[in-house]
Amino acid sequence: MHRIFLPLFLLMSPLAFAQLVTGMDVAVADTESGPVRGYISDGIYTYKGIPYARADRFESPRKPEPWTEVRSSMSWGPVAPLLTPTTAVPDELEFVFDHDWGYPNEDCLRLNVWTPALDDGKKRPVMFWIHGGGFTAGSSQELPSYHGENLARKGDVVVVSINHRLNILGFLDLSAYGEKYRSSANNSIVDMRVALEWVRDNIENFGGDPNNVTIFGQSGGGAKVNTLMAMPSARGLFHRAVNQSGAFRSGILEQSTTRAIAEAVVEDLGLTPATIDEIQQVPFDTLAAAGRRALALVEERMRAQGAPTHAFGLSWGPSVDGNVLPYQMYAPEALALSEKVPLLIGTAKNEFMPSIRSGLSNASQQEIDTYLTNQYGEKAEAYRQAVRAAYPEDNRPTDLIDVDMTFRPGAVQQANLKSALPEAAPVYMYLFTWQSPVLDGKYKALHCMEIPFVFDNVERCRQMTGGGPAAQALADRVSSAWINFARTGDPNTEDLPRWEPYTEVNGATMMLNTESHLRYHPDRELLEFVNASR
Repeated sequence: MHRIFLPLFLLMSPLAFAQLVTGMDVAVADTESGPVRGYISDGIYTYKGIPYARADRFESPRKPEPWTEVRSSMSWGPVAPLLTPTTAVPDELEFVFDHDWGYPNEDCLRLNVWTPALDDGKKRPVMFWIHGGGFTAGSSQELPSYHGENLARKGDVVVVSINHRLNILGFLDLSAYGEKYRSSANNSIVDMRVALEWVRDNIENFGGDPNNVTIFGQSGGGAKVNTLMAMPSARGLFHRAVNQSGAFRSGILEQSTTRAIAEAVVEDLGLTPATIDEIQQVPFDTLAAAGRRALALVEERMRAQGAPTHAFGLSWGPSVDGNVLPYQMYAPEALALSEKVPLLIGTAKNEFMPSIRSGLSNASQQEIDTYLTNQYGEKAEAYRQAVRAAYPEDNRPTDLIDVDMTFRPGAVQQANLKSALPEAAPVYMYLFTWQSPVLDGKYKALHCMEIPFVFDNVERCRQMTGGGPAAQALADRVSSAWINFARTGDPNTEDLPRWEPYTEVNGATMMLNTESHLRYHPDRELLEFVNASR
């Protein structure tokens, strides 16, 4: 039973509608571990940094230590330590992204909740956000676009976001060294499952419906969504899934590789199977450095043997361990686990823009033609024609090179595979093509650009979006589509054209822009070009 979360005199006064309501008896909710106190911001009950689990280094997570006094939960919890702490940033790009790095601590299993009400008898859809940053960096507070207040208010939904273990802390495979490390190869993913179990067991106390949970994430967060979809023990903990710019065509590591990496780390640290538990006390910086050397060493050995490695080299991430993750992501057994889970999937048009990475933001047509010749040789003209067929209205020289083909092919592959399953739930595909006006339009539909629109945070993120009525109008439509999908498994809204489910045959794709429209196989020629060039 809930404690009093708003004094009666406040409910009867204008203070109930104040911008911010705080107090020792305000926004108090129960959890299995003990009561928590948040605050009310413009009518949205907000909780930050609630412990959902605890874990010793490299061990499986377990329930947090219970508490009896009301726990203040009004500020962000600790974030997972980074392999390389941020000590410098590129000024202009940092202006656009506007990061909040947080404070690191290995005890980082925390979550945040935004909800319109506690004890009003409603069961609201739960939108469970998983941050990006690959599998090595990031946090639930890293970008201002992740803030859940506006989305909770707009959709009458409960928004949850999490921190979890990352990099070597979440993925060092010590399973060969004893039962206590059995899940260590994928502890980062186990953390996410345990957070979903927390939602199942506690979210009704926050006005949410544990039987209507949508997992959604972008970039590395989208890849984590895919990983949860392939995780047998996560089945039933979520009911819809959204993958934003996080589908990849490459597979995850096998146990033979992850155990070889772990063996190299253990040897580098001067440990043995008999002294393995000492690894739990090694300073993080020392551990991270040993991990970097081990990854490089194992990758060098694999290349010498002609064994395949990932395009970007070995890195920390999920693996087939025969325990937490028994299958590759797109194995038939993995796809079957989430066959009946509706999927919303898509990418941003420009993602990791070559014009920025190559210093070509203001390049002339001649400079772009030279770039394309260097990239594609005699196939450069075929590439140009494919891009122009996909985006006939583009007219800037850099538009020819900034069309994303990193995430888009993987999204199409995943949509094709899932929509072809015998009892497949609907798949909905989008392409976010809106172009940001910030800095003379330099950043276009950059990686992460759609997130402020999904969360209805374009004003909070105006350094990325520019803000203003046009951006807000699109945010209204995009956030409504995501909310409707979370509520029903269907993103259709009266403010968008009819959004048909995707199939490999129809290629139905919603082009999200100031004027959105549905296209069929909008970039088929370009995808065929890229696939032929692999």
